[in-house]
Amino acid sequence: MKKAVVLLSGGLDSATALAVAINAGYAVYCLSCSYGQRHVQELKAASNIAIHYKAFDHKVISFDLGNWGGSALTDAQLKIPKGTLSPEIPITYVPARNMIFLSFALSYAEVLHAEAIFIGVNALDYSGYPDCRPEFIAAFQEASRLGTKCGVEASNVINIKTPLIGLKKSDIILLAKQLDVPLHLTRSCYDDGIKPCGSCDSCLLRAQGFREASLDDPAL
Repeated sequence: MKKAVVLLSGGLDSATALAVAINAGYAVYCLSCSYGQRHVQELKAASNIAIHYKAFDHKVISFDLGNWGGSALTDAQLKIPKGTLSPEIPITYVPARNMIFLSFALSYAEVLHAEAIFIGVNALDYSGYPDCRPEFIAAFQEASRLGTKCGVEASNVINIKTPLIGLKKSDIILLAKQLDVPLHLTRSCYDDGIKPCGSCDSCLLRAQGFREASLDDPAL
């Protein structure tokens, strides 16, 4: 069976990317990152999702980006914006986060002899987070070919799969519904309360997506 590493945050995007990988016939190995984020509830969600899908393995790798901060998600001195969506790169951007995540996933995938890495970046993040852009993914794909043993020897090209990158949040939700993703298990909030705050960027984008999809959010 072909293998794939799936970066699983616990949110609806990564859960949907996981479902796409399974639907495409991959044996999935989930990788979550505990990187000093204040919203650790997402890691509990990731664990529940991996169990739901009976992933072959689910690893949680720990490192602390809070050592230097620079993001409202890792620095307690910075407040998470509430009530409005920023038209610019928001303070919730974590410097080079997806580059770091993909590097760990690439290392894991090479050891597994996996064919692919799935990451749930999408069009809504395109304008906000620079490491969600198609240009970045293409550049990382080339870097992975040049910087790995399997890439240099051409023994196994590890493809970076971004099945959601051209979709709006409402499109992702409709795809998740079609694939029977357990959306009630997913977590999108930037706060760490038991219940989502409903007013951070991530909550607002999620709510907007469900409205546009004409569906109720089963996680609320």
